[in-house]
Amino acid sequence: MHRLSSQQILAQLIAFDTTSSRSNLGLIDHVRDYLAGYGVDSRLVMDATGQKANLWATIGPADRPGVILSGHTDTVPVEGQDWASDPYVLTERDGRLYGRGACDMKGFLACALAAVPDLVARDLARSVHLAFSYDEEVGCVGVIGLLEMLRAAALRPAMCIVGEPTLMQVVIGHKAKRSMRVTVRGRSCHSSLAPQGVNAVDYAARLVVRMQDIATRLAATGGRDTDYDITHSTAHTGTIHGGTALNIVPDLCTLDCEFRVLPHEDADALVQELRDYAATELEPMMQRTAPEAGIEIDLYAQFPGLETAPDAEIVTLAKRMVGSNAHSKVAFGTEGGRFAEALGVPTIVCGPGAIAQAHKPDEYIDPSQLAACDDFLRQIADWAAGTDH
Repeated sequence: MHRLSSQQILAQLIAFDTTSSRSNLGLIDHVRDYLAGYGVDSRLVMDATGQKANLWATIGPADRPGVILSGHTDTVPVEGQDWASDPYVLTERDGRLYGRGACDMKGFLACALAAVPDLVARDLARSVHLAFSYDEEVGCVGVIGLLEMLRAAALRPAMCIVGEPTLMQVVIGHKAKRSMRVTVRGRSCHSSLAPQGVNAVDYAARLVVRMQDIATRLAATGGRDTDYDITHSTAHTGTIHGGTALNIVPDLCTLDCEFRVLPHEDADALVQELRDYAATELEPMMQRTAPEAGIEIDLYAQFPGLETAPDAEIVTLAKRMVGSNAHSKVAFGTEGGRFAEALGVPTIVCGPGAIAQAHKPDEYIDPSQLAACDDFLRQIADWAAGTDH
C-alpha cells in the first residue's frame, strides 16, 4: 500500500464536509478502509440516528496499557464566512495550507493516520489507540458513547493525548463549561398598556445583569490559576432575542449564556445560583401580574475541566518529545476532560496548528506544524515499541 504523507491525508479529510450538523460517516468509512489496508480493525460506536459514529482502533497489544490519540472529526460551519478558496479543498497559498478543519482538528487526525504504517511495522510493547469522535464542536457530546463502551470493557490506557491545536506545546489543563439557553415567558399587550403585561425582555435583561455581576465577582474574588491566560472563572452572555415591535410588550425573550470555570471550582453551583435568582426573585414579580409567566434555564451543553498533574508520566514524556519543559492551560474546552473523568486516564492536549485560526474563514495550518506533529508521533511510536531513550 502506497504510504501517504500527513499533508496528503489532510487533503483527503478536508474534502469531507463534516460540519457538526451533518453526518460524518463518509469520513469515518474512509478512515476505516484506510486502517483496514494496514490490517487494523476498527470499531464504530454510532449515535442514535445512525448518521454519525465514533471510531476506535487499536494497534499493538490490546491487553497492555498504552496511549490514546484522540481527535474529533466534526467542524464548524462555513456559511456566512468569506473564504478566498474552496474550504473543502486543501489549498496551499503563501506557505500555508487552507481548508475547513485544517487546524481544528483534521491536521492532527492526518498525522495520526500517517503514523499508522510505522506503528504496524513495529513490534509494539504498548498499545496505541485511535479515538476519532463526532459532535465535539457542540459540547463534546459525541465521544460520550465511545467512553461508555470503553468503560464497559474496563479498558485502562496509561495516557491520552488530545490533538487540539496548541502549536505542539504541552497543555495540562482547561476550564469546565456550562452552556445555558434561557427562555423568559411573559405576557404581551399594547405598549400603551405596558403595566398590564409582563415584559420578557426586561426580565431577560435582569438575568444578563446578574451574569455580569457573577462575572465581576469571579474576576474580583474567585479562584486563581496563573497557568491560564485568563486566570479566573468567567461568565458571559452571547446572544439575546426578544420582541417583535416597539408598540408591543414582548411575551418571549431567549438568551444564551455560559460559565467557563477553573477545574477546582464548582460550575454547577453557578448554574444553580442563576436558577435560584430566577425562581426566587424574578418569577414571583412576573407572576403577580401574569401567573403563566416564568423562566426556563436549559443546560444544553457541558463538559468537565481538565487538570493533569505537572509531574504525570504523559506530561514528562510529551515535554521531552516536543523539546520544551514548559506547560500551560487553556480557556477553550476539549474532550480531554471527558477522557480523564470517565476513564481516569492522565491526559494532555497537544496538537498542530494555532487555536487562533480555528473557526475562522481561511482557516489554515502551517506545514511545519504537521512536520512537528509527525516527529512527535514517531517518538510516541518509539515509546510504544520500548525503544525510546
